Amino acid sequence: MTYVETRRHELRKRRLLMVDGNLTLNSQTADAGASARTYQGGYWGFAAAPTADDASVERLQRQARQNAQAMARFGQKSAMPLPGGSYRGEHVFRGRPALSQKDCVDRLAELNAWCKREYPGLRSAKFVLSDEHHSKRLSTSNGSEVLSSIQRALCYITFTAEGADGAPVELMEQLSCKGSLADLDLSIDTLAPRLDELHRHLQAKRQAVPARGGLHTVVLDASLAGMLAHEAMGHPCEADLVLGGAVTRDLVGQRVASDLITMVDLAHSFRGEEVMIPVYADDEGTPARDAVLIRNGVLTEFMNSRETAGRMEREPTGSARAYAPTDEPLVRMRNTAILPGTSRLEDMIAGVEDGYLLLKTANGQADSTTEFMFGISLAYEIKGGRIGAAIRDTTLSGSAIKVLQSADAVSSDMAWNCSGYCGKKQPMVVSMGGPALRVRAHLGGQ
Repeated sequence: MTYVETRRHELRKRRLLMVDGNLTLNSQTADAGASARTYQGGYWGFAAAPTADDASVERLQRQARQNAQAMARFGQKSAMPLPGGSYRGEHVFRGRPALSQKDCVDRLAELNAWCKREYPGLRSAKFVLSDEHHSKRLSTSNGSEVLSSIQRALCYITFTAEGADGAPVELMEQLSCKGSLADLDLSIDTLAPRLDELHRHLQAKRQAVPARGGLHTVVLDASLAGMLAHEAMGHPCEADLVLGGAVTRDLVGQRVASDLITMVDLAHSFRGEEVMIPVYADDEGTPARDAVLIRNGVLTEFMNSRETAGRMEREPTGSARAYAPTDEPLVRMRNTAILPGTSRLEDMIAGVEDGYLLLKTANGQADSTTEFMFGISLAYEIKGGRIGAAIRDTTLSGSAIKVLQSADAVSSDMAWNCSGYCGKKQPMVVSMGGPALRVRAHLGGQ
């Protein structure tokens, strides 16, 4: 049995950075090429090149077959069926006409001038604009013919002030959307309320007090719930990591969270609308479907490629994705989210006698045991159901399974973000989302 796929792939990116009115980075890059991958004799062969004409593709297919044959020298393997069917279709996002580089520089200058005028006490203001466009045309030997595109834009705004002790204090706001920078509303009228809120939080953080280390009741803002879903539970539910020994391997059908928690890796739609990173067919040509990872607290399934689905005797989810033209598809997340509940954020805070409200995270990491640690860049004390003083930068850590099992309230709202990258041998554009959660977790102390 021989399976062959070819991918013609173009990746365009640009990034601009302005610090205190000075443009320090203004870059545009384009990466294009083709790849071929074949499965024969139980082994994969892969080849890629920076050209995508028909002759190059034929050469890559031959090279991929030779590479699979070379791998067979390690010993004979039984070739398993690769389930998943085929898909034919074109999905290209049609947004607003792209902004020129000059338009982007002008918008940065306008933002910087407005912030300098409105917030004269700032020590520094930094702005990053970036967008990227992936266009992939895929053909497979089992009949898939797919044209797909992924486009996303982002803006990072970082304010720096002087703390009460004279040390610098900074805080960042992230904005993101599907499409290019033309589709991201950067008008002053739209951004002013968010910038005012960012500045207000920064002023509170200047007088921040240290957190009390230890196990606490915490209310996670929706953006942190998305991070928890992605980092701490999403990766251990990727089938290649499961087969590699992730703790989730033997937990299907068991309770891993409160019955308030349902967690899904969404393929392309949510509540009738297209999600931020829509995947209708993955980079193996598999029709993409939602992967319901946790349903009412019970672990139900994993994200799969054709191969991992075959090895686990499950249906593929269309989760094999490659970032750049020279990358092989790996099992990757798409739009990972904890679904909304019924509580109100105000009531969740009011129900905490002594705890913390966590609003922003600086970074996060987790492993296949679901143990995680996130940097917390903005948080407040909760005393007697009321928000108190801001706290200094700290960390949130624990086992995602134990944390999600402790969830006793899930808010009815939902926040989405696609401003970051997921790292797993290669970067990947993903989105994450969630409601606010009230859980028990460990905070780092002074």
